[in-house]
This record gives sequence, structure tokens and C-alpha cells, in this order.
Amino acid sequence: MKRTHLPLNALRVYDAAARHLSFTRAADELAVTPAAVGQQIRALEDHLGVVLFRRTSKGLELTPEGCAGLDPLREGFLRFEESVAAMQAGQASDRYTIAAPREFYAEWLAPRLATFQAGTPGVVYSIIADEGADFTEANLDLAIRLVDGPGELEGVQLAPSQRATVVADGARDAWIDWPGAALPDGVLPCIKAGSPGQALSSALAGMGRTVLPMPLVEGAIERGQLKALDDPVDSRRAYWLVAPTPQWRSKKVKALVSYLTS
Repeated sequence: MKRTHLPLNALRVYDAAARHLSFTRAADELAVTPAAVGQQIRALEDHLGVVLFRRTSKGLELTPEGCAGLDPLREGFLRFEESVAAMQAGQASDRYTIAAPREFYAEWLAPRLATFQAGTPGVVYSIIADEGADFTEANLDLAIRLVDGPGELEGVQLAPSQRATVVADGARDAWIDWPGAALPDGVLPCIKAGSPGQALSSALAGMGRTVLPMPLVEGAIERGQLKALDDPVDSRRAYWLVAPTPQWRSKKVKALVSYLTS
């Protein structure tokens, strides 16, 4: 019989009914009705072409065919449990591999990971600078990307989608561009940076003004390294924490996501 054709739910009901020799008690264990147990057993008997249980004056009893299948089945369920435990252990619940832009990691993420680590002794991080890294190839748990939504991944927005024009004191009267900067119309930049991080470094060096996401510049503004030339305005893109659904459902990822978004 092909593995894809194994009636696993019915086999689970059969195991419970065989242990209790009672459809009613099996139903209580499985949180279903006795009728549902009976339907599963009849369907399993039809599927296998054998009779598993018979009713006698003393109650329910297993047939020889039913007895013959029990030990291998229970050994199989035990191996399932061992497999699940091994997979959960393999998650290394105290280890996270996160892809994030360098500048966002430095300005926003690192301080929060430090606090999370302080409250969760033993946590170890592996940080990958390429936020666009493939989840499978890089064995990522999470990625942080400056995008307009999570796309096909599960995700949550980490900070408001706002941007501001910033400049350092004494900076040149020039503009710094980067892909997605949304500079004012008609502006001719003196620098075309390749990323928000490069634009931020250029602005901090006094090479000109630029438009950057607020999570990148809030710290520099508070420290007096940069000043905002206008109030923050809404932006189409924001920093999103994303992961494929299987990772998103894992216990350790839920814990970190909950902390970062609390």
C-alpha cells in the first residue's frame, strides 16, 4: 500500500478503540462522538477488507486480524512521535538565522535582539546581510525586507511606512539618490547610492540630503547626527518581517515575532 493511501486518522481511531475495547471511551479520548468512531472503524474495515472488531455478550473484542495489526501500528505511532520530537529539536529553538539589511540591523534590529537575548539566555543569532537571500539555500528562519507587502510569504510590518528628508549640519547643498528614494521632481543627485544604507552613510558624512525610511534615521536624529527637513510622510514601502508559512508557524519564530511587534 502506498504511503499516500494510508488512512492515518482511521488507524488512530482503531488504536484508541483497541486499547479501550469501547467505542464510547475511544470517542472520549479523541473528542469525537461514538458514532464517528464507528464510522471510522467501518471505513477502515472496508478499506482493508477485514473485520477488526466483533461484538459479543461480554462487549467489544478484537478479531485475530485486528490483534495482528496492533503491535506494528503502535510501533509506527511511536516512531512518528520520535520523528516529530527530532524535527522539533532540529529547529534549535535557541538559534535564529535572520537576513536583514545592514543599516536596518544596526539602527533598529540589533538593540531589540539584544534585549530579547538578555531575557532568553542561550539565544544565538546568525545575521545575513542579504535580505533577499533564498530561505531554503540560506536556511533562514526570518528575513526583513523593505517592500510594499509580504507577497506570497507570511509577514508583519515592523514599523510605520513613513519617510523623511534628512541632512547633517554643514552638509553640501546636494541630493543623495538610491533606488526607491522618491526624491522631489527635478532634483539632480550628486550621488547615486546603491542602497538605503549607503545613502544614510553619505548623509551622515555631510555629502548631501536624502529621503530615507524613518526607522533608519530616528536614532541619528535623536543623537543630533541628522536633522529632519520636514515632517514624516507616508511611504509605499515599509520594513516587513517575512517567512514562509512553515517557519512562521514554528514556536521559536512566533516568540521572536511576538517580541519584535509588541
